[in-house]
Amino acid sequence: MSDPIHNVPQGIEQLLEIMRRLRDPEGGCPWDIEQDFATISPYTIEEAYEVDDAIARGDMEDLKSELGDLLFQSVFQAQIASDKGLFNFHDVAQTIASKMISRHPHVFGDESNQKSPEQQTKDWEVEKAKERARRGEHRVLDGVAMGLPALMRAQKLQKRAARVGFDWPDTSHVLDKIREEAAELEEARDRLTQDEVFEEFGDLLFVVVNLGRHLGVDAEEALRACNAKFTRRFNTVEDALNAKGKTPQESDLAEMDVLWDAAKAAEKARGE
Repeated sequence: MSDPIHNVPQGIEQLLEIMRRLRDPEGGCPWDIEQDFATISPYTIEEAYEVDDAIARGDMEDLKSELGDLLFQSVFQAQIASDKGLFNFHDVAQTIASKMISRHPHVFGDESNQKSPEQQTKDWEVEKAKERARRGEHRVLDGVAMGLPALMRAQKLQKRAARVGFDWPDTSHVLDKIREEAAELEEARDRLTQDEVFEEFGDLLFVVVNLGRHLGVDAEEALRACNAKFTRRFNTVEDALNAKGKTPQESDLAEMDVLWDAAKAAEKARGE
């Protein structure tokens, strides 16, 4: 007897049917059945980062696969909601469709579509503000998701505050603040408690994120790129040590520093 799953047309309907089967108390997958919104959430975040990683690597085959994994997370969360009688995947799709239509009156409504990208961005923010108000979010910083990575959330909080004029006028003021926070961190390191060091370190990070925002640099992306660069260069150092028959543990800082500078120079020579 053929499995009815294979008789469902391929695509989203088949995926929805697979998810229903996995969550079916009668014959479903025990692991999938016991999951809830909170337990699945970390996987959803992880899949979003894997999509970003595939894009950064330019691997379109992997991107196709990772987008599927991310879509499955949406299907999974929607099925959990459906099991609880809250909403289903089609409700999710209809909600985002309605939202996109509402936020693009220059495409789907009577407004002119000759607006500049800057004006369209302003209009987008106005619509988002209206949506927040309908949800009862009236404070300036309401609606900035708590679950965002800290650097990304800091940048969004600062951007939101800047819209109402709470912002430095130029980067010179931000650089002054960075120097001030660095001095306070140094004082905390030498004279204060670890809790105060923790707080001053956070203050310094927050202001550095603000500098990136003023410079048009996404802090999360910049640090991610820096992480990749550090990994690449340290791997080169490790390879150079291996060629000498040594491991990093058998080396010292002076030797590794020389190899690091060589790796850095080689990258710059290649234009990386």
